[in-house]
Amino acid sequence: MKQLRIPSSLRRFTSGSAVLTVKGYTIKEILKELFTQFPEIQFQLTTEAGSLLSIFNLYLDGINIKQLDGMETKPGDNSEIIIIPTFASGTEDELPPLVSDEVVRYSRHLHLPEIGAHGQSKLKNSSVLIVGTGGLGSPVSLYLAAAGVGTIGLVDFDIVDASNLQRQIIFNVDDTGESKVEAASEKLKKLNPFINIQKHNVQLNSENAIEIIQNYDLVVDGSDNFPTRYLVNDACVILNKPNVYGSIYRFDGQVSVFNFKDGPCYRCLYPEPPPLHLVPSCAEGGVLGVLPGIIGTLQANEVIKILLNIGDTLSSRLLLFDALAMEFSEMKLKKNENCPVCGKHPTVKKLINYVEFCGVPDLPSRESHQDISVEELHNKLNNGDNITIVDVRETFELQISRLENAVHIPVNEIPSRLNELESADELVILCRTGIRSAQICQFLVNQNFKNVKNVIGGINDWGRKIDPSQKLY
Repeated sequence: MKQLRIPSSLRRFTSGSAVLTVKGYTIKEILKELFTQFPEIQFQLTTEAGSLLSIFNLYLDGINIKQLDGMETKPGDNSEIIIIPTFASGTEDELPPLVSDEVVRYSRHLHLPEIGAHGQSKLKNSSVLIVGTGGLGSPVSLYLAAAGVGTIGLVDFDIVDASNLQRQIIFNVDDTGESKVEAASEKLKKLNPFINIQKHNVQLNSENAIEIIQNYDLVVDGSDNFPTRYLVNDACVILNKPNVYGSIYRFDGQVSVFNFKDGPCYRCLYPEPPPLHLVPSCAEGGVLGVLPGIIGTLQANEVIKILLNIGDTLSSRLLLFDALAMEFSEMKLKKNENCPVCGKHPTVKKLINYVEFCGVPDLPSRESHQDISVEELHNKLNNGDNITIVDVRETFELQISRLENAVHIPVNEIPSRLNELESADELVILCRTGIRSAQICQFLVNQNFKNVKNVIGGINDWGRKIDPSQKLY
């Protein structure tokens, strides 16, 4: 009897078995028995004509069967046959070799036949752009840097805030107020001096996305807003780059791989964005601190598999994670042949205005609320205007910042406490950044409140422009 070793990427077809005991006089007969026991694996290993796919090699006792008698090679009774994907073989001088210190650093990778020295060299020669260095970007960048991805690009225009430290593990208290890209770059270089960090301290937009993304092998989407997600998706489709997607909110996370090997794109999953005022960000709705670590690590795992061409990626699959139930589930995704970006007849062939694309749609059948800037609110208060300020944030947020004389009614209590508000009064609704308050404004208008205004930028904007003593968060 002979031993046939199955690579990890094909073990789901062998009920998880890594080593099979097989019989047959030739390699051809052994494969025939394998396909009889596990029919589905045949389509992963061979062409329609029955020949072995070029991405796989067969080794008999450490020798490629191409150097022997091919499929007619006759193994000995105690021989070991190994199926090895092409990426795990090859000569070491095809890519820049690893220096001795790198061999020590990556030794645990080198022991894996699916990676080996050649695979580690591929990682060293690869480039990945990470959009966002926040909750998701932190674990993704740390693990890719540790894994030896040679060039890592970071895109972010924000600064480190104290409220970030609950989940953005690449930063510490000393980084508060510093550029996220600069602070993250410093940490990554200390983690792995053998890699190259490209810093893009800008806001990714339609004018610069193509120029930035085209220089990388793939993109990791760690953004926290819909305009950027659609922008990244469309740019990746236009440039034919894989897009490793992740998103988090409260206790839930999602991971997928878009635009990879003719798979679906983000627009196939979400053809149209939801109205911005109906979707609070993590800053507004909250997020479990460890959740981005879980989702970001899964994204990093997908990146490495794509770069090494190993395993089964999440292309055409959406992985869902519920932290409260500690439950993973999966949804199959299909490519939309009518997708305006990746379909058979695309209509979006260049980048558009994504803020406008994701903007709040008009509601012609209903009246809408008005907006008010913090400067305008400040003038009203100075003039002694008769207004009622309603702060809809949670109680704990009042310990961070608050306006005197504001009525406090948390978002979830507004429907049951409408009797505390006069429909004829001028109501000015306030939250942290203006997102929750916009939602409440529209709700009040629909309840026949006639004079409702939303404070654009919320109390954080008030702290920036009117009262610097207010803490930002």
